Amino acid sequence: MPRISAAHDPDQSLLRLGASVRTRRLQQALSQEALADAACIDRSHMGKIERGERNVTFLNIARIASALGCKPSDLLLDADL
Repeated sequence: MPRISAAHDPDQSLLRLGASVRTRRLQQALSQEALADAACIDRSHMGKIERGERNVTFLNIARIASALGCKPSDLLLDADL
């Protein structure tokens, strides 16, 4: 079984999660850099998460959710995961 990545994600789960993060970020008028700083994640990595290019870890999902003022489950529900 191939590792899950953007190239091997037939359900587009990573893309949907990234869109969920981007939508909440834009709703709060945060730049990608501001969110990355608040979540203690490199800005370029945050961009790859939002584009669905990275298989984001749960700890990073938790950091992003905290920076957005929501629960990790909210991001997953928004992504229909």
